[in-house]
Amino acid sequence: MVNLKVLSAQLVYLVLLFCVPLFLAAGTLAWPAGWTFIVLFFAFTFALTAWLYRHNPELLRERMATKNPGQKSWDRIGMSFLYLAFLAWLVLMPLDAVRFHWSYMPLWLQIVGTLLMLWSFWLFFATFRENSFLSPMVRIQDERGQTVISTGPYHYVRHPMYAAALCMLLGSALLLGSWFGLLAALLLTVGIAIRAIFEERTLQQELQGYADYKTHVRYRLIPYIW
Repeated sequence: MVNLKVLSAQLVYLVLLFCVPLFLAAGTLAWPAGWTFIVLFFAFTFALTAWLYRHNPELLRERMATKNPGQKSWDRIGMSFLYLAFLAWLVLMPLDAVRFHWSYMPLWLQIVGTLLMLWSFWLFFATFRENSFLSPMVRIQDERGQTVISTGPYHYVRHPMYAAALCMLLGSALLLGSWFGLLAALLLTVGIAIRAIFEERTLQQELQGYADYKTHVRYRLIPYIW
């Protein structure tokens, strides 16, 4: 069973993690783009959580776990750096777009960013629907009988979750009107790409069938590019 108290606490923490840095750095609550971002992101987050609770509670429990002895030590360190970088990104965008007005983003680009975010949500959902072993930690889930997933978005790229994250990061920066945020999103993507490389080494060494899967699906994040 999913522990609803823990799940509720984690969702509240996630809301605070996004809202507090964004609006404190902005120095105002009167930021339509900021509220649009928050409403869209958490509407999807709550809907996805409800879907997992109903259709795949085992995966939801896996994603709720904050630590596991099977997680690779390099992944714990890398995720700590990515977490801090993500917080810095959340602070940078409102400083840029609202408090100091370093950037000017035309409305049509903000609309493009919104559409890119919505696309990322679809890709996130398609990935969760297809892969019941989508742990937030790099580890082989022997206790759950982990196997290679090659269907759905995994037919096109080996890491559709990271591809969705790339779309979300870029779309969010455009929606929030921050050119500096867009640049920082690209730097965050480099960190995600490095994690993907290390993760693949683990999968190739420890997950049966993954080496063969790599020969059939050539691209990690972006079809025909990388």
